Amino acid sequence: MTEREQQILELIKLDPMIAQSTLADMLNISRSAVAGHIMNLTRKGFIQGKGYLIAPDRFAVVIGGANMDLCGRATSDLVMGSSNPGALTASAGGIGRNIAESLAQLGTKVEFVSAVGDDSWGEQLLDSCRDADVGIEHCLVTSNQATSTYLSIHGPDGTLQLALNDMSLFNELNAQQLAKRAPLLNRATVIAIDANLSDSALEYLFQTQASKPIFVDPVSVLKAEKIKPYLSCIHTLKLELAEAELLAGVDSSKRIRLPQIAHKLHEMGVKQLVINLGAQGVYSSQEKKGHFHNRSDSSLSLKTDGQEGLLAGLVHGYLQSANWQRSVEFGMVAAGIASNSEHAYLQRQGRQTTQPRATRTFEKDADLGLYYD
Repeated sequence: MTEREQQILELIKLDPMIAQSTLADMLNISRSAVAGHIMNLTRKGFIQGKGYLIAPDRFAVVIGGANMDLCGRATSDLVMGSSNPGALTASAGGIGRNIAESLAQLGTKVEFVSAVGDDSWGEQLLDSCRDADVGIEHCLVTSNQATSTYLSIHGPDGTLQLALNDMSLFNELNAQQLAKRAPLLNRATVIAIDANLSDSALEYLFQTQASKPIFVDPVSVLKAEKIKPYLSCIHTLKLELAEAELLAGVDSSKRIRLPQIAHKLHEMGVKQLVINLGAQGVYSSQEKKGHFHNRSDSSLSLKTDGQEGLLAGLVHGYLQSANWQRSVEFGMVAAGIASNSEHAYLQRQGRQTTQPRATRTFEKDADLGLYYD
């Protein structure tokens, strides 16, 4: 929305029956210019119908995981089966919570739906959302289970040695609980979810909200299987390469072009998708038209951490009526902000942020823009 369109919209909100000539006089522009701006506002969905009926607030609902991240880093070589000296930290995390926080940081109105226990960690998670201006009125607080946690143990060099997660609480956020939140879901402009949700919740959402744009983060290869039956209902999919290969049904041991993977997913019904390629950037595809975005396409580097910011940027772009490529740029910048924030946090905790990871390389095909493993 342009600055002039914002001015006109604010005046219309004050007086929905205001005449175009009055708007022109107030803003010192021609009536034809006012008519053009109103036409643009109508096309973008901010004005609906005659009499300047103002469209309801555009906002996102994020439904997904919220958990406390517990991290231990040994100060010397780990000795298995024994107590080891080290540094321990706890922080608010969870894919869904992180997406919601990133959206709020971008200036998007967002309501978060998750499940936490009625305990101190649950309250910390809710406080983190309040501090970020994320709506939590519709979160489920249950007293029969503890708040979800993710525990990771790292060696002195920061390399992950072992991790455990306790996410059983999210089974409480089932279809019945989501049905109680139907008024919120029905008002939402867009819904973003992660695959931490139970099968019951996923089935309910894709059956009742299929007409609404649904953005999805599969979370992991294991959990990506849960969304495979619903690909035809997914508007936008943000995923890692291994998750894309699984959902597209391709052999990861072969040299597969990214456009072929994207084409298969489009044939299954996914409208838009972004495949994260780590340090090399992302591959985006819409209507079977793909584009490779390297790190220099964004003002901030796209790192492995902070990927929830990537999906948040895509949602933000949609709510701003941005075109697809602009939305991908929003996503890359948001991912950079999130990863840089994570980097700063880890440095404050005295933890190493660079960890050895399994990497895959991509080579440029003879045709511009085609990359494959």
